[in-house]
Amino acid sequence: MQNLYLILENGRVFAGKSFGYAGEVTGELVFTTAMVGYLETLTDPSYYGQILLQTFPLIGNYGVIPADFESKKPQLKAYIVREWCQEPSNFRSEGRLDTFLMDNKIVGLCGIDTRALTKVIRQHGVMNAKITPNPEVTPELLAEIKAYKAEDAVQNVTCAEVTVTGEGRKVVLWDFGTKQSVADALQQRGCQVIKMPASSTAEEILAAKPEGILLSMGPGNPADNTAIVAELTKLLAAGIPTFGIGLGHQLLAMAHGAQVTKLHYGHRGGHPVQDTATGEVYTSSQNHGYVVQADTLPETAKITFVNANDATCEGIDYTDKPAFSVQFYPEAVGGAENSTFLFDKFVAMMSAAKEEK
Repeated sequence: MQNLYLILENGRVFAGKSFGYAGEVTGELVFTTAMVGYLETLTDPSYYGQILLQTFPLIGNYGVIPADFESKKPQLKAYIVREWCQEPSNFRSEGRLDTFLMDNKIVGLCGIDTRALTKVIRQHGVMNAKITPNPEVTPELLAEIKAYKAEDAVQNVTCAEVTVTGEGRKVVLWDFGTKQSVADALQQRGCQVIKMPASSTAEEILAAKPEGILLSMGPGNPADNTAIVAELTKLLAAGIPTFGIGLGHQLLAMAHGAQVTKLHYGHRGGHPVQDTATGEVYTSSQNHGYVVQADTLPETAKITFVNANDATCEGIDYTDKPAFSVQFYPEAVGGAENSTFLFDKFVAMMSAAKEEK
């Protein structure tokens, strides 16, 4: 295996070995604490433009299982693990992780001290980094690394055209970088899923005559999506039951005038969230680097969940309209499934709205 080096924007260098696709790459370095579900993680579009570090030490032991993918291909820039399993063992496996990364041109880096690297990110925050075979650090290189930014993140991961799957009540899944498991969760509850591109207008969405609208998760800085927020504001006036997840949660808050700011190192992997009404704590799967500022929400917004680690906003109900959102992933394939009841809440909201007509 080739020697590779991870050069952080602060000048620190970590040495490792290559696996997967051979090449140089620059991206935003983030970490996930997930212990299971590396295939779902790799194919989550919300990692667009990022170099992903797994804190769990052994990755690849159950191989590659296409049926578990959350999208057609990985969108991340590179993948860092302590150790990758070269001989997977699972009756569902259809290949090796190394080959999967190679086929999808994803640079892999292994053999580094992932614990030490995670501590650096926790202390100094998320930062850009470059994976390269050349360990030399120059001012010009550091300037290049710092200048990196993932451009047009949502536009690069959204669907290209409208697709319709399933039968039942019509739900528009507004795709900002959705996971397949979201559509699956809706279909399991008797919904016809109309997936529409991020560029769709309010008029186009309303023309589909949906009973509900689901705002999906997705990558990047929420502030880059002003056009989507403008269209969402129009949609909210129509009074259609709306459910936001991840980026959709943030955009829904922005449409109500709230502010969204960047977290020091983000929430990725397993995190506890607490129901503010009951005090009950749920284990949730998360992937986000931004958070809704609770003190900027309008009076019509009620916080329903908070992160049990840092008390940041994780869920909102809007009392003046049929709309709610959560920052975490309630479908949580590859993680805890104890908050799937939120999809039932969405379905019940659609039923109630239909009865009122």
